[in-house]
Amino acid sequence: MSTGDNLLEIRKLEVTYGGIRAVRSIDLAVGQGELVSLIGANGAGKSTTLRAICSLVPIAAGEILYDGKSIAGTPSYMLVRNGLVMVPEGRGIFGQLTIEENLLMGGYSRKDTAAIQQDTEHVFTLFPRLAERRRQSAGTLSGGEQQMLAMGRAMISRPRLLLLDEPSMGLAPLMVEKVFEVIRTVASQGVTILLIEQNAKLALETSNRGYVMESGQLILQGPSSQLLDDPKVRAAYLGEEEGASA
Repeated sequence: MSTGDNLLEIRKLEVTYGGIRAVRSIDLAVGQGELVSLIGANGAGKSTTLRAICSLVPIAAGEILYDGKSIAGTPSYMLVRNGLVMVPEGRGIFGQLTIEENLLMGGYSRKDTAAIQQDTEHVFTLFPRLAERRRQSAGTLSGGEQQMLAMGRAMISRPRLLLLDEPSMGLAPLMVEKVFEVIRTVASQGVTILLIEQNAKLALETSNRGYVMESGQLILQGPSSQLLDDPKVRAAYLGEEEGASA
């Protein structure tokens, strides 16, 4: 499975919670410059997989390789310094700080002040709504605006690999559209993305390839267009009856 083009490689990963195997011997790869989606029902093990990649939960077995090097157990702050950044489910913004201060937190491990300022202005061009309210407390933002802020903060870290955990959760349809427009823009700028998303149709329409997770195991994988046409995927995740025509 190993190729020199994979920025992220997971081999036989196992994660257990109190004796329960949440992730069961999965193999997954994300190539340099790819946008890959991981879909599945609630409790399938998707978020646990991302948390394991970021050393937020310990792994029971297997390997996690980033840029060809094992990173299992590497402190999260070191991963961020090396360009592996996650936007967590729930966003994790600092409500008492201003929008601008939240963004600057994304550059805490950088020393290039002028470049951080440039990157901040770039985020404001991606999210004009944030620019308008840059000195406002982040806690006053809507859910969609907070998601934009969390993504913007991640961008200030200059990620090589961006992990997105349920970016559309709880957002109004128009805001979902805007967030995914930005995800596509970020991907087009060369950032590699692993996307977890409950809106399976949107995730597969956005990504190059996809994996389907069920009960801690990967049950299907392939080009996103192929998964969109798969009768099992359509029945389980796209709300269609198996056997129904497209």
